[in-house]
Amino acid sequence: MLTMLSQAKRQKKQANRVPESDSDDEPIARARGKKLPPSYDETALPESSGDDDEPLSVKLAQKKRDMEKEAEKQAKVIRAKERTKKPATKKAVKDESDDDVPLAKSSASKRRSNGTAAKRKSNGVKKEESDSDAPISKKAKAKPTSSAKKAVKAESKKASESEDEEEYAWWNAPKKENDDIKWTTLEHNGVLFPPDYEPLPKNVKMLYDGQPVTLAPEVEEVATFWVAMMTPASSHHLENPVFRKNFFEDFKEYCDKYGVTDAQGKKVAVKSLEKCNFDKIYAYWSEKVEQNKSKNMTKEEREAAKAKKDALEAPFTHCLWDGRKQKVGNFRVEPPSLFRGRGEHPKTGKVKQRVQPEQITINIGKGAKVPEPPKGHKWKAVQHDQKATWLAMWQENINQNYKYVMLGADSDIKGQSDFKKFEKARELKKHIDKIRKDYTKELKSEVMADRQRATAMYLIDKMALRAGNEKDTENEADTVGCCSLKYEHITLEPPNKVTFDFLGKDSIPYRETAIVEPQVFKNLKLFKKAPKTTGDDLFDRLNVSFFSFLFFSFLLFPCPLYKKLVADGIIDLSVE
Repeated sequence: MLTMLSQAKRQKKQANRVPESDSDDEPIARARGKKLPPSYDETALPESSGDDDEPLSVKLAQKKRDMEKEAEKQAKVIRAKERTKKPATKKAVKDESDDDVPLAKSSASKRRSNGTAAKRKSNGVKKEESDSDAPISKKAKAKPTSSAKKAVKAESKKASESEDEEEYAWWNAPKKENDDIKWTTLEHNGVLFPPDYEPLPKNVKMLYDGQPVTLAPEVEEVATFWVAMMTPASSHHLENPVFRKNFFEDFKEYCDKYGVTDAQGKKVAVKSLEKCNFDKIYAYWSEKVEQNKSKNMTKEEREAAKAKKDALEAPFTHCLWDGRKQKVGNFRVEPPSLFRGRGEHPKTGKVKQRVQPEQITINIGKGAKVPEPPKGHKWKAVQHDQKATWLAMWQENINQNYKYVMLGADSDIKGQSDFKKFEKARELKKHIDKIRKDYTKELKSEVMADRQRATAMYLIDKMALRAGNEKDTENEADTVGCCSLKYEHITLEPPNKVTFDFLGKDSIPYRETAIVEPQVFKNLKLFKKAPKTTGDDLFDRLNVSFFSFLFFSFLLFPCPLYKKLVADGIIDLSVE
């Protein structure tokens, strides 16, 4: 017996060891209990024929071409499989000879044929009792009280509810007949507003032209927005002439509307930002911010602050969507501040006004309790739009954009949305080879609009550029996409090298050099031909809305989603 145990231990130790190079009996991945990283062959760039001076861009281009060839092969295989796939055979219908037998007799005969099993099932409780050697009197005493039973039931109910929430597999849920209807019942508690402004102490004042002045609370709040930008991390904005100009325009409006007075109570006209001194307000504000930092609190103070914050947010963090608890994403209304924007935004420095309940529309289920607005206020509207996935909506004052309160990224609804994108990728993968052949053919089209469209599709497919659009440069940062490329945004270097240099999405500079097909290079050279010059559109026969329509009619697939899938490398990879 001891020898058998020692042999078993030795075998266990050997199984846990990483196999040696001369052992082929067990894969290393299985021995370690986890998947190994991809091999070098799967991720390595194509090897050059002894030429180490070959640019990396050329190697990457070759790697991408290989991936596209593989995707083309896979597309053909998928289509071939679908053509040869046989329809699923239906299950044989049960013999109708039993239909004349009464149900009671039928069930009785089944019980007779399996009598022993039936006995075991029906006698489960007795079996449990018979297995115990304890006297019946002791068993009766051991029974829990009714209150203990209730506590156990409550705990088990909570545990089962949490398990249900964790185990709910939305991807296996049956598809709705009408996909336009997003929910049947919807309950939530609205939005969380930022705290009201707390006025400064009376001895903390702004100086104007060297003299202390009293600001109305509305003006004082805007002054604190400027003060909040005086920190080392944000002070560079205060040196921006556009930021200063936009801020002072709004600040002056507040001063004129709500009032600024001197020590004698006389009205003061604020006409210059250079004469405004916010140092005393900054000193008070920075001291208060430092006090409220968690590192300066005791453990008890930190715990109390966290508990207070959690209690304040708790009603808004989740909603009931078709009876299921779902996490809400951005349930807070943005606090007022100074708008910064991305890049060289023309409206940087303007005041983002405090959002009032009268600006907010609530979307909730019929019959559900409508959230109470703050005291003395009312909602702009309450609606029951089952086709909308947002819970609340309002319009901000800077760019007049709509802001939405949506479900969290880990909610079922967001998961289903991402799931649909991958399903689209699977469908697209079947036809990607045909799509690329079609637009490659149109690169030589005699119709200029078709040739420009095909070239734009090539750039979106190969370079993962976004479609782009013309911008209102007075109200938005001048960012660029494929369709809005200008003459100066690309540089051509024979035989087929193209350098892109422009301000992309979110004002992030896009500088990339790529090797393109000879025909694409020829087309780009044609699109830059005189009399075109700096400032002219490269694709002058395209605009983004028309291009998106053509793109969708060509692929039956939205352009932004295609661009995203290309950028993520999903189309050219196996989607399983």
